[in-house]
Amino acid sequence: MSRELIEAAFAGKVDLTEATEAVEAAIAELDQGTQRVAEQVDGEWKVNSWLMQAILLYFRLRKSETIDIGPFEYHDKIPLKRNLASQEIRVVPPGMVRYGAFCEPGVIVMPGYVNIGARVGSGTMVDTWATVGSCAQIGRNVHLSGGVGIGGVLEPPGARPVIVEDDAFIGSRSIVVEGALIEKGAVLGANTVIAANTPIIDVTGEEPVEYRGRVPAGAIAVPGTRAKQFPAGTYQLSCALIIGYRTASTSEKTSLNDYLREVGVTV
Repeated sequence: MSRELIEAAFAGKVDLTEATEAVEAAIAELDQGTQRVAEQVDGEWKVNSWLMQAILLYFRLRKSETIDIGPFEYHDKIPLKRNLASQEIRVVPPGMVRYGAFCEPGVIVMPGYVNIGARVGSGTMVDTWATVGSCAQIGRNVHLSGGVGIGGVLEPPGARPVIVEDDAFIGSRSIVVEGALIEKGAVLGANTVIAANTPIIDVTGEEPVEYRGRVPAGAIAVPGTRAKQFPAGTYQLSCALIIGYRTASTSEKTSLNDYLREVGVTV
């Protein structure tokens, strides 16, 4: 019933006040992890668009208020996540997790940010000044290095959010936006930008293989450029280059770091 009421309110078929309890219940379920914006079904990622609608309606229902935390003052519509110790989540000041985001036990958030609707798996590190945008799905044992920007996707409802699967390593200052998918165990070198239309070119074989919107499982991708002809001349446009793949021997963190140094990848 909650889903139908939220969808009706979002479509303007019923007044928002009639759906207030349903919206608040949906956000509470996101916060507790009993619902999620996107989930894997038979190996494919499925988006629960009605939960995106609930988040957008929640913003309309909420009014900005002052939030005092020690010496810090905030003024916002969405409260911060509470009772972190009981959930076994470590958040280092001034890092913050917004209400409506879910972190599994063992998540560490350095002075970074996790937005409403996001989900972060156990053993994952959100390093200093890394941001996890609205509705992003971050898997288990992922490392989001310093300054990583994981983009948020809320509109249009039903659009796939950014997804980073288990065991991925996202290098410092990398950006992943527009619903891009980083598959299990993939590695992005520092400053790699992955958007929906970024050419991701596998250069490990005799012929290049190009992907868009996803980095394949276990791939090691770094920033690159490729030439493109324009009326004014030939210019180098940014892309990502897959220069190798992780193996069983490079899965351990120390081995992976050694391997990345060996192949010249900065993380």
